Amino acid sequence: MRKIDIPIKLFAYFVRTFTRMIDLNVYNKLEPKKGRLLITEPFEESEYFQRSVILLCEHNEDGTFGFVLNNYVDIALSDFEDCPEFDSRIGMGGPVNTKNLYYVHTLGSKIEGSIPVLDNVYAGGDFNQLKDLIRDGEVGRHELRFFVGYSGWVPNQLKGEIKDNCWLVSDIETTEQIMDVDNENLWAQLMSKQGGKYKAFAHFPTNPELN
Repeated sequence: MRKIDIPIKLFAYFVRTFTRMIDLNVYNKLEPKKGRLLITEPFEESEYFQRSVILLCEHNEDGTFGFVLNNYVDIALSDFEDCPEFDSRIGMGGPVNTKNLYYVHTLGSKIEGSIPVLDNVYAGGDFNQLKDLIRDGEVGRHELRFFVGYSGWVPNQLKGEIKDNCWLVSDIETTEQIMDVDNENLWAQLMSKQGGKYKAFAHFPTNPELN
Protein backbone atom coordinates (compact mmCIF):
# COMPACT_ATOMS: atom_id res chain seq x y z
CA MET A 1 0.00 0.00 0.00
CA ARG A 2 1.37 3.40 -0.98
CA LYS A 3 2.07 5.76 1.90
CA ILE A 4 0.18 9.06 1.69
CA ASP A 5 1.80 12.15 3.18
CA ILE A 6 -0.75 14.54 4.69
CA PRO A 7 0.34 18.20 4.89
CA ILE A 8 0.60 19.44 8.46
CA LYS A 9 -2.09 22.11 7.98
CA LEU A 10 -4.52 19.53 6.64
CA PHE A 11 -3.74 17.22 9.54
CA ALA A 12 -4.37 20.09 11.94
CA TYR A 13 -7.75 20.67 10.31
CA PHE A 14 -8.69 17.00 10.75
CA VAL A 15 -7.67 17.11 14.43
CA ARG A 16 -9.64 20.29 15.14
CA THR A 17 -12.70 18.91 13.37
CA PHE A 18 -12.50 15.60 15.23
CA THR A 19 -12.11 17.24 18.64
CA ARG A 20 -15.20 19.37 18.02
CA MET A 21 -17.24 16.27 17.18
CA ILE A 22 -16.59 14.37 20.40
CA ASP A 23 -16.97 15.11 24.09
CA LEU A 24 -13.48 15.84 25.39
CA ASN A 25 -14.47 15.71 29.06
CA VAL A 26 -13.27 12.84 31.23
CA TYR A 27 -15.82 11.07 33.42
CA ASN A 28 -14.81 9.12 36.49
CA LYS A 29 -16.33 5.88 37.66
CA LEU A 30 -13.78 5.66 40.49
CA GLU A 31 -13.10 7.90 43.45
CA PRO A 32 -9.51 8.88 44.28
CA LYS A 33 -7.93 6.91 47.10
CA LYS A 34 -4.55 5.69 48.27
CA GLY A 35 -3.10 3.21 45.77
CA ARG A 36 -4.97 4.52 42.71
CA LEU A 37 -3.66 6.55 39.80
CA LEU A 38 -4.51 9.99 38.49
CA ILE A 39 -4.21 10.42 34.71
CA THR A 40 -4.27 13.94 33.31
CA GLU A 41 -6.67 14.93 30.56
CA PRO A 42 -4.92 15.05 27.17
CA PHE A 43 -4.55 18.82 26.79
CA GLU A 44 -3.13 19.75 30.19
CA GLU A 45 -0.23 22.13 29.51
CA SER A 46 1.39 22.70 32.92
CA GLU A 47 5.09 21.99 33.30
CA TYR A 48 4.65 19.32 35.96
CA PHE A 49 1.42 17.64 34.92
CA GLN A 50 1.31 17.55 31.12
CA ARG A 51 0.24 14.01 30.22
CA SER A 52 1.27 12.78 33.64
CA VAL A 53 0.37 9.74 35.71
CA ILE A 54 0.35 10.18 39.48
CA LEU A 55 0.48 7.47 42.13
CA LEU A 56 -1.69 8.50 45.08
CA CYS A 57 0.15 7.64 48.30
CA GLU A 58 -2.43 9.23 50.62
CA HIS A 59 -5.92 10.64 50.25
CA ASN A 60 -7.96 11.58 53.31
CA GLU A 61 -9.69 14.48 55.05
CA ASP A 62 -6.32 16.19 55.56
CA GLY A 63 -5.51 16.30 51.85
CA THR A 64 -3.80 14.26 49.15
CA PHE A 65 -0.25 13.57 48.06
CA GLY A 66 1.44 11.43 45.45
CA PHE A 67 4.23 11.23 42.89
CA VAL A 68 4.30 11.78 39.14
CA LEU A 69 5.48 8.47 37.66
CA ASN A 70 6.43 9.51 34.12
CA ASN A 71 8.43 12.72 34.44
CA TYR A 72 12.18 12.60 35.09
CA VAL A 73 15.11 14.82 36.01
CA ASP A 74 18.68 14.52 34.81
CA ILE A 75 20.34 13.81 38.14
CA ALA A 76 21.64 10.69 39.86
CA LEU A 77 21.14 9.46 43.41
CA SER A 78 24.88 9.85 44.04
CA ASP A 79 24.53 13.60 43.33
CA PHE A 80 22.84 13.92 46.72
CA GLU A 81 24.99 14.20 49.83
CA ASP A 82 26.03 10.87 51.36
CA CYS A 83 24.02 8.82 48.85
CA PRO A 84 25.35 5.74 47.06
CA GLU A 85 25.23 5.07 43.34
CA PHE A 86 22.02 3.43 42.15
CA ASP A 87 21.24 2.47 38.56
CA SER A 88 17.85 4.10 38.09
CA ARG A 89 16.22 7.30 36.87
CA ILE A 90 14.97 9.86 39.37
CA GLY A 91 11.47 11.17 38.86
CA MET A 92 10.13 14.69 39.22
CA GLY A 93 7.44 13.80 41.73
CA GLY A 94 5.70 17.17 41.62
CA PRO A 95 6.05 20.87 42.34
CA VAL A 96 6.11 20.68 46.17
CA ASN A 97 9.41 20.52 48.12
CA THR A 98 11.50 19.92 45.00
CA LYS A 99 14.77 20.02 46.96
CA ASN A 100 13.77 16.96 48.95
CA LEU A 101 14.19 13.31 47.97
CA TYR A 102 11.33 10.80 48.29
CA TYR A 103 10.97 7.16 47.38
CA VAL A 104 8.60 4.24 46.89
CA HIS A 105 9.68 0.61 46.95
CA THR A 106 8.67 -3.03 47.10
CA LEU A 107 11.02 -3.92 49.96
CA GLY A 108 8.33 -4.03 52.64
CA SER A 109 9.57 -4.90 56.12
CA LYS A 110 13.21 -4.65 55.02
CA ILE A 111 12.81 -0.89 55.52
CA GLU A 112 11.54 0.10 58.95
CA GLY A 113 8.84 2.74 58.98
CA SER A 114 7.65 2.04 55.44
CA ILE A 115 4.06 3.08 54.76
CA PRO A 116 1.91 0.66 52.71
CA VAL A 117 0.41 2.25 49.60
CA LEU A 118 -1.05 -0.91 48.06
CA ASP A 119 -0.15 -4.58 47.90
CA ASN A 120 3.66 -4.85 47.74
CA VAL A 121 4.26 -1.10 47.25
CA TYR A 122 5.43 1.14 50.08
CA ALA A 123 6.42 4.75 50.56
CA GLY A 124 9.28 6.08 52.67
CA GLY A 125 10.93 4.35 55.59
CA ASP A 126 14.33 4.51 57.28
CA PHE A 127 16.61 6.20 54.74
CA ASN A 128 19.89 5.16 56.36
CA GLN A 129 18.72 1.56 56.34
CA LEU A 130 17.80 1.90 52.68
CA LYS A 131 21.18 3.37 51.76
CA ASP A 132 22.94 0.46 53.47
CA LEU A 133 20.89 -2.03 51.46
CA ILE A 134 21.77 -0.21 48.24
CA ARG A 135 25.49 -0.20 49.10
CA ASP A 136 25.31 -3.93 49.85
CA GLY A 137 23.73 -4.59 46.46
CA GLU A 138 20.48 -5.89 47.98
CA VAL A 139 18.11 -3.60 46.07
CA GLY A 140 17.20 -4.23 42.45
CA ARG A 141 16.52 -1.56 39.84
CA HIS A 142 12.78 -2.27 39.78
CA GLU A 143 12.39 -2.52 43.56
CA LEU A 144 12.98 1.15 44.31
CA ARG A 145 12.09 4.52 42.77
CA PHE A 146 13.26 7.96 43.82
CA PHE A 147 11.57 11.32 43.26
CA VAL A 148 12.43 14.94 43.89
CA GLY A 149 9.37 16.79 45.10
CA TYR A 150 5.82 15.55 45.34
CA SER A 151 2.32 16.47 44.19
CA GLY A 152 -0.02 17.71 46.90
CA TRP A 153 -3.59 18.92 47.31
CA VAL A 154 -5.27 20.59 50.27
CA PRO A 155 -8.61 19.16 51.46
CA ASN A 156 -11.26 19.17 48.70
CA GLN A 157 -8.86 20.63 46.10
CA LEU A 158 -8.51 17.39 44.16
CA LYS A 159 -12.26 16.83 44.34
CA GLY A 160 -12.77 20.18 42.63
CA GLU A 161 -10.17 19.45 39.95
CA ILE A 162 -11.80 16.10 39.17
CA LYS A 163 -15.17 17.84 38.91
CA ASP A 164 -13.54 20.21 36.40
CA ASN A 165 -12.44 17.20 34.28
CA CYS A 166 -8.73 17.65 35.00
CA TRP A 167 -8.08 14.04 36.07
CA LEU A 168 -9.15 10.51 35.28
CA VAL A 169 -8.95 8.07 38.21
CA SER A 170 -7.71 4.56 37.48
CA ASP A 171 -6.89 1.40 39.36
CA ILE A 172 -3.40 -0.08 39.15
CA GLU A 173 -3.16 -3.38 37.30
CA THR A 174 0.44 -4.34 38.03
CA THR A 175 3.29 -3.21 40.26
CA GLU A 176 5.33 -2.77 37.08
CA GLN A 177 3.18 0.22 36.14
CA ILE A 178 4.62 1.98 39.18
CA MET A 179 8.17 0.69 39.35
CA ASP A 180 9.22 0.62 35.68
CA VAL A 181 11.31 3.75 35.05
CA ASP A 182 11.95 2.83 31.40
CA ASN A 183 8.37 3.03 30.14
CA GLU A 184 8.10 6.21 28.07
CA ASN A 185 4.49 5.51 27.04
CA LEU A 186 2.80 5.07 30.41
CA TRP A 187 0.27 7.89 29.97
CA ALA A 188 -0.82 6.72 26.50
CA GLN A 189 -1.01 3.09 27.59
CA LEU A 190 -3.18 3.84 30.62
CA MET A 191 -5.41 6.25 28.73
CA SER A 192 -5.90 3.69 25.96
CA LYS A 193 -6.83 0.98 28.48
CA GLN A 194 -9.85 3.05 29.52
CA GLY A 195 -11.38 2.18 26.14
CA GLY A 196 -13.86 4.14 24.04
CA LYS A 197 -13.01 7.78 23.41
CA TYR A 198 -10.09 7.54 25.85
CA LYS A 199 -8.33 5.23 23.42
CA ALA A 200 -8.57 8.02 20.85
CA PHE A 201 -7.28 10.53 23.42
CA ALA A 202 -4.12 8.45 23.76
CA HIS A 203 -3.21 9.26 20.15
CA PHE A 204 -4.06 12.96 20.16
CA PRO A 205 -1.21 15.42 19.57
CA THR A 206 -0.28 17.42 22.65
CA ASN A 207 -1.83 20.53 21.09
CA PRO A 208 -4.92 19.92 18.93
CA GLU A 209 -4.73 23.50 17.61
CA LEU A 210 -1.65 22.83 15.51
CA ASN A 211 -0.54 25.63 13.25
